[in-house]
Amino acid sequence: MIKKLVLAIMIALPTMGFAQKFGVINTDALMESLPEMNEVKTQLDAATKKYEDEFKNLQDEFQKKYTELQNMEESAPQTIKERRVQELQELDQKIQQFRQTATQDLQRQQEQLMGPVRQKVVTAIQTVGAEGNYTMIFENMVPLYTGKDVEDITPVVKSKLGVK
Repeated sequence: MIKKLVLAIMIALPTMGFAQKFGVINTDALMESLPEMNEVKTQLDAATKKYEDEFKNLQDEFQKKYTELQNMEESAPQTIKERRVQELQELDQKIQQFRQTATQDLQRQQEQLMGPVRQKVVTAIQTVGAEGNYTMIFENMVPLYTGKDVEDITPVVKSKLGVK
């Protein structure tokens, strides 16, 4: 019994002697305040616009062919009508494939453009954490309670990144 009590005290003493320091940060607000984000947004908006224009062209082509099929005379041979329907089906598949490819490419571009920005933020957070002797730094999205021992380090990281 005494051994267990002594062991518990020996384990608890080191943690009682050191005050733990915690920090919180709002990385979304931090990222939005970075000047690099304007360039990322501009590049992503330009790529999105190109894909939207091409998608509209494909839709216009589909609508044109569909209207032609609807306006085709009753006396037109069945094989011609079937060929037009097949063309519409192929164009619809092409549109669906284009939409999927465009979405994947935009996601890839976003990750590629955001990677260096995220790394810069992570490095700054780690630097502030090490310099400030923080035990842990948490994301401050929706804190239900923040005690007096928790410090918001968002301004410190912003200054480390040279952002106002």
